[in-house]
Amino acid sequence: MERIAVLGCGTMGHSIALNAAWAGLSVKMQGISDTDLKQGWSNMLKKLDVMLDNGILSDSEAAQIQENIKMTVSVEEAVTDATFVIEAVPENIQLKIDLFKRLDALCSPDVILASNTSGLSPTEIASETVYPERTVVTHFWNPAHLIPLVEVVRGEKTGDEAVERSFQLLKEMKKKPIEVKKEIPGFVGNRLQYALFREAQYLLEEGIASKEDIDDAVTYGIGRRLPVSGPLMTADMGGLDVFSAISDYLFQHLSSAEESLPILKRLVEDQKLGDKSGEGYYKWDEAFSKQYNQKREAELIRFLKKDLGIQLI
Repeated sequence: MERIAVLGCGTMGHSIALNAAWAGLSVKMQGISDTDLKQGWSNMLKKLDVMLDNGILSDSEAAQIQENIKMTVSVEEAVTDATFVIEAVPENIQLKIDLFKRLDALCSPDVILASNTSGLSPTEIASETVYPERTVVTHFWNPAHLIPLVEVVRGEKTGDEAVERSFQLLKEMKKKPIEVKKEIPGFVGNRLQYALFREAQYLLEEGIASKEDIDDAVTYGIGRRLPVSGPLMTADMGGLDVFSAISDYLFQHLSSAEESLPILKRLVEDQKLGDKSGEGYYKWDEAFSKQYNQKREAELIRFLKKDLGIQLI
């Protein structure tokens, strides 16, 4: 059984620690300060409360999760006796390069060093390590305690053992790992997500439809199919001759923009950044934000219950 160190206790770090502890694993969660750890622990307890309220956890399971997690501000202490290290620090390539160089010196060569980066190169992250074969990306999706997908991404020198142990660990954590066999910007999930986002921006920019109708086209259309069948399975079900013919005439008309389109650029320039600033494409007052986030969380919990075989009420 792997012994886990999670470096970082922010949005992703504490959720990953929760997941590992839920699987019965021993976890050390590291933060940059006592204040940082206190905030991470508080956020994790809020998630546990929601899981308790929704019947995903029992009181004893929630207590055991907390028992399985130890906290420290020391990287050295966090990785002592760890067999699998998961880095969840901010998305700064030099920060990650420096950290992995440090971890490479601290940890014996059989310890797996995994990065939770959402798109940075694992080859570059491992570029100053002596043992790059044990470096791999395990990209969890936010919220990490509710979304099953984890992308396991190989760097140029990543060894088979790092991938195999990552898969084994993630399955123990009841995750759905996929292997990204070659590193590519954005990996798989973000490339698919941003292809859709680019086209949504284009449709709004060209006045083809309102933001509400664009979102509804996904939520009430293709979004209803995607939990059951991905794009390639959907094409098989619809007939590849049909999908090939549509691709031939439609692809030339799709957006090929290489950067954010003007409406998005203006919103960012005006500091209208979405939920966190109170306005973006939509207006996010406190009441709307709370209502919508609760609605999204409830739906994700419903899917998680189905994944775990918990009876839906």
